[in-house]
Amino acid sequence: MDDEPIARKVLREELESFSDVVVVGEAENGVDALQNIEELAPDLVFLDLEMPLMGGFEVIRNLRGSVLPVVVIVTAYNQYAVEAFEAGAVDYLLKPIQQSRLEKAVARARALQGRGRERAENAAKLTEVLVPGNVPRVRKIVGRSGEEYFLLDLNEVLAFQAEGEVVWIVTSKTRYMATQPLRAIESRLKNLPFQRVHRNAIVNVNHVRKLSSMSSQRWLLTLSNSQELIVSKRQAHSVRNMLKW
Repeated sequence: MDDEPIARKVLREELESFSDVVVVGEAENGVDALQNIEELAPDLVFLDLEMPLMGGFEVIRNLRGSVLPVVVIVTAYNQYAVEAFEAGAVDYLLKPIQQSRLEKAVARARALQGRGRERAENAAKLTEVLVPGNVPRVRKIVGRSGEEYFLLDLNEVLAFQAEGEVVWIVTSKTRYMATQPLRAIESRLKNLPFQRVHRNAIVNVNHVRKLSSMSSQRWLLTLSNSQELIVSKRQAHSVRNMLKW
């Protein structure tokens, strides 16, 4: 997906040289790119960061449901945290694209074929703000429902709740299985409106609707979906912090 016709033509011709690659669509702006991804459900998308109407990062942040392709970033600028992409599972290509780098990107896509969790995690990483000098900020979280993986907006997450080894992502309508343990999720949520209230629960402060005192060190917390959680004695102080948000 690129707003430059010549760049798209060159990339398309290069990709058509691979026997197992079929080009199913292309777009000249971000809005059309997002629509094509949702309608065509490609396994691999080459996405330019600088496009009219909607940039590449914004396209990824607006992906919905289980349409989660492998995304390869294409850019003419090397200041977009190239090192961060290099360390991850997804790839990036600097214009003009070298054949050897294109082959590497396609090989990575092949390796992720059929691996829904890894594809979802890669897409989630790309939704983080990657600006030189800034700390990446989580924008999406990966949730599993059956055999499908979904990118969920953090503002739709009411809570993360552990039941034994399983961590559930609670939303207003349903819940999804998380792909990471609660401790790892908590570390990614620093400086965001999420608060641990129990060793088995982290809540979205923006979805807390009521706090009821059960005793001097016990609180009953009610979420926007009417689900109730008990705040542990150890985390009682977090209630006071929560009220400051």
